[in-house]
Amino acid sequence: MDLSSFKLDIDELLAVFAEGEFVKLADFKRFWMAKKFSYIYEARPTSNSAFFMQSLYSHSIGHMVSQGSLSRRLGGLYCLYCLYETQPYKPCFKIYLSLGDLKRLRILVVDAKENSIGVAPALVKRMLDKNMILFGFVDLLGGSVTQRVDEITKLQNKRAQIAYDKLFANTRIEDYLHMDLGVEMELGTLKKMSKEYEQAKEFAIKEASEKVEVEDIKHIQETKKTASTVVEEIMKEWDTQKEQFYNQTGISRRNEIVAVDAFDELEQLLRE
Repeated sequence: MDLSSFKLDIDELLAVFAEGEFVKLADFKRFWMAKKFSYIYEARPTSNSAFFMQSLYSHSIGHMVSQGSLSRRLGGLYCLYCLYETQPYKPCFKIYLSLGDLKRLRILVVDAKENSIGVAPALVKRMLDKNMILFGFVDLLGGSVTQRVDEITKLQNKRAQIAYDKLFANTRIEDYLHMDLGVEMELGTLKKMSKEYEQAKEFAIKEASEKVEVEDIKHIQETKKTASTVVEEIMKEWDTQKEQFYNQTGISRRNEIVAVDAFDELEQLLRE
């Protein structure tokens, strides 16, 4: 997928912003609106949407964490924010930020504070509060966009598992999801009882037929679903529905998840 034209558009937008040595978000939005930059999505590909968005994000992050001027780095941050807010996808694709990128973002926040540019720390705080960012380990320089998309997929699966664990923690719902319905209903015992009942019924009708007319009650002996058969069908349906739940949520039965808070230091800086 050739995204060079999209990246060139971002380069040109940031070049105008940096050449004027602008540092305010309001100025960046003015250039964005003047160039009608949101139309960048009109030519978006019909497939690989995650790859497309992460490519735009990564290119903006490259400017944000570069060794360029403060104006260019701030322009990268502002572009990143605007790309997220104007994207046509619902739910929105989150911004992947590696731990290395996070450290360089912290440096940008420090530089902005030292230059009394309060909008930059406020914007980063807003991005964190709105949960726009996913933190991972694949660095921008050391890994491809494809690796970053793969990492995002893994992170999203982990978050789904964590949400699952919190949702079902200390509740009977988890017991229901993992229980064996056949064991709970004592299916083996029920089958034995049903078989004994059928044999007793058959014997009783046969014995009675030797002494009285039993035509009116022979329908009782006709083969129908036994209680054990009905329970067995319910058990199979239960297992099918559980399997569908696992497949639809992407959650396995017994996954272990370790949650990592990757931005305590940055949050502390933003509170200062």
